Amino acid sequence: MSARPARALAVGLLATLAALLTALVPATAAHAAGRTVQGGRLDWGIKSSFQSYVTGPVAKGGFKLKNGAATAGGSLFRFHSATGSYDPDSGAFEASFSGGVQFQGHQKPDGAYELDLSVSRPTVRINGGAGTLYVDVSSKAKDTGVVSTRSQVPFATLGLGGVNMKGGGSPIALNNIPVTLTGEGAQAFAGYYTAGTQLDPISLSADVKAAPDAGRSPQPAGTPSAQPSAGGTPQSTRAPGAFVDAAVDWGVRRTFREYVTGSIGQGKWTLADGAQDGGALFRFGRGKGSYDGGKGTLDAAFAGSVHFTGAHLDLKLGALTAKVQDGKGVLTADVTTAGETKSAVPLVEFDAKGLKNEGGLATLTEAPATLTEGGSQAFNSMYKAGTEMDPVSLAVALDDGARLPALPDLGSTAPPAPGSSASPSAAAPKPAQKAADGSDTGTYVALGAAVLVLAGGVAFLVARNRRTAPPASSAASSSPSSPASPASSEPEAGPTDSPRS
Repeated sequence: MSARPARALAVGLLATLAALLTALVPATAAHAAGRTVQGGRLDWGIKSSFQSYVTGPVAKGGFKLKNGAATAGGSLFRFHSATGSYDPDSGAFEASFSGGVQFQGHQKPDGAYELDLSVSRPTVRINGGAGTLYVDVSSKAKDTGVVSTRSQVPFATLGLGGVNMKGGGSPIALNNIPVTLTGEGAQAFAGYYTAGTQLDPISLSADVKAAPDAGRSPQPAGTPSAQPSAGGTPQSTRAPGAFVDAAVDWGVRRTFREYVTGSIGQGKWTLADGAQDGGALFRFGRGKGSYDGGKGTLDAAFAGSVHFTGAHLDLKLGALTAKVQDGKGVLTADVTTAGETKSAVPLVEFDAKGLKNEGGLATLTEAPATLTEGGSQAFNSMYKAGTEMDPVSLAVALDDGARLPALPDLGSTAPPAPGSSASPSAAAPKPAQKAADGSDTGTYVALGAAVLVLAGGVAFLVARNRRTAPPASSAASSSPSSPASPASSEPEAGPTDSPRS
């Protein structure tokens, strides 16, 4: 190829390259915009050997789940409803998760516990390749018994080797991230472990959404996205004592759920008729009935059913009702086993003294519940009457403006299975995928690739032209009007920090 056609082709390629770069700018700007984290879960066992010690023959204790936390198989606890922010340009990431777990052991004759440790609200912050896990901790020192409560303690460092947090889409997923106890974490851990101790790894998944439009007032971080109550019957046309909507939240029993899905039960549960899964509980909604705040009475029927199936297991609970009177509550259900249904079986009794009305919403939160004799029979005597079951929560919308509490938000996608061999990495959209905010990240990748190819073509032609062109003086004299091709005019290669698959 002669020098003149080569130069012409290079000029054409440069023009195409400039057009592509111009097209790339809006995508880059959109990609650079900060995004919000809303929804997701974090799975963490804190330290499995500590769990074994607490529940073992020495401490003879146990743990309690709080604020919607759940177990997730093995020795993992699942925290929920992530809120925070993510910057795909810098990789800065922050997500705070709801829920907590309280460990208690070494019970004394007066009923108190020598070991009493609560860990809640884990928050992951990653910036500049470094990560820290913060938690709220309440602990009783094992030597003095002094109780201390601290908020958002920098509890542990995260091992992020090989993790590229830039350019991620939705959800952001991290798997089996190593966790190392800090000095402050060791103090908050009541002296049970020293700084540098390896804790259980964490896995998380967090949904990423576009930042709110300018001028809109974003919902404060950590505020549940409660849904308006259903029903909508005008207050004036409702019967005395009737309410707009209601829901009862109940997880049946944590160990029963683990049995069903474990190696023995080898089963599952199926929700129907509007029942919802909140991770550590099931919600039965569309409540109808009556409530008298002055007398503290409630009579409500709820929609939805849960069907447990597995090896030698077939149990369905539906048509739940809740009745409250004189500070005591009873939860009943239609119970179906082996194809036979018994109606209105009293399953559990619960403490209802905490039922209160505020702002048009009557609530009872995590009321302790025990199994009845009828409930014991429903579970085929797997548990005796009086056995502690999962707590009961009630919410009753008394007027049209009241909102039922939001369920835990577990996000759109579960994190990778614990123990998988996949290296930890930030989840990123593949080419031609849409990001969570609707931006075309695939276009961003494709344009970046095109820029690299065109830039390489221009560089090749320029270099070839140099090798084949006559010396500069001869060229200048033979074609003084020919455009020069100085090295400084060569465009640099396209972006190297494009989203990775």
